[in-house]
Amino acid sequence: MQITKECNLAQTVVDLLDGKTIVFPTETSYGLGCDATNQTAVDRVFAIKGRKSGKPLLVVVPNVEMAKKILVWNDTLEKLAQKYWPGPLTVVGEYKESEPALARGVVVNDKTVAVRVTAHPLLVSITEKINRPLVATSANLADRGDIYSFEDIVDQFGHRSRQPDILMNYGVLPKHKPTTIVKVLESGFEVVRSGEITVTL
Repeated sequence: MQITKECNLAQTVVDLLDGKTIVFPTETSYGLGCDATNQTAVDRVFAIKGRKSGKPLLVVVPNVEMAKKILVWNDTLEKLAQKYWPGPLTVVGEYKESEPALARGVVVNDKTVAVRVTAHPLLVSITEKINRPLVATSANLADRGDIYSFEDIVDQFGHRSRQPDILMNYGVLPKHKPTTIVKVLESGFEVVRSGEITVTL
């Protein structure tokens, strides 16, 4: 596990496109991610977390334009996007076949994908540079809570055989609730997980 004090954007892009897994800060807590189109890297994220394969990984994108490339768009999505993106809202919607295609474990059996337009400046820069969605799951073991400090990341993963390749040390992050998750329906939406914001239309 390589530890970096700050992000070297150019090197991070190379690492992600090379299939590396990286721990980084997000709007809500530390996240663990990889190139969402790299099947080997996505499989490694599941293994690192000890996460069941049936529980999908969400992705972040830098803007609505990229979200529209991977989601079947409708009026509800448009309203949610205008009101809450960028920000801590994750939307589960129908996957629109994209090129390059998103990996299994990001797209699930019912052909849906969970997407957030990130407001975090670092993640915006990274996703703009790699020009594809970034897996951004919470950087913790599957049975543990969200992590807000660098030391806790090291404590959880430092002794394990399966570790993230790179850990960005941003110290202690402000504590926030997880992102709110909603599932888009043919008409309207349903709340899957309550979180940082309350969603109304």
